[in-house]
Amino acid sequence: MSSTYLSSWATTFRPGRVEPIALHTDTSEAAEAAASAVDDKKGLDVALLDVSSVIVLTDVFVIATGTSRRHVLSLAEEVEARLSTLDRKPLRREGLEDAGWVLLDFGDIVVHLFDAETRRYYDLERLWRDAPRLAFQAAPG
Repeated sequence: MSSTYLSSWATTFRPGRVEPIALHTDTSEAAEAAASAVDDKKGLDVALLDVSSVIVLTDVFVIATGTSRRHVLSLAEEVEARLSTLDRKPLRREGLEDAGWVLLDFGDIVVHLFDAETRRYYDLERLWRDAPRLAFQAAPG
């Protein structure tokens, strides 16, 4: 880890802090691009959570549901393609074999793509209910 990253983290992290830290513009743009990619491929119930004030490992969760295993994989492919236009590649991919829960870790944003049953079971929005939701307007239609 670079010393610049660590010093940046040390100056922004404060135990017990409840108000969100302003997101970096690149983070906001990447989260919006990921959410738009999911929406363009007809992903359901797209949610963006600003988790920067409740965990230190990432800043934003993008959460969405696919209608089938193939749809979840298609959503993951579209997110990767869209974020590659911003020169971003996932640091880690998890769940591609089963596709009940695919996780794409881009560092400052983590994309969680679920089938409906798995999303209901893990209910990340409830688990991270202290994290403010970020505005995202799905395309009409």
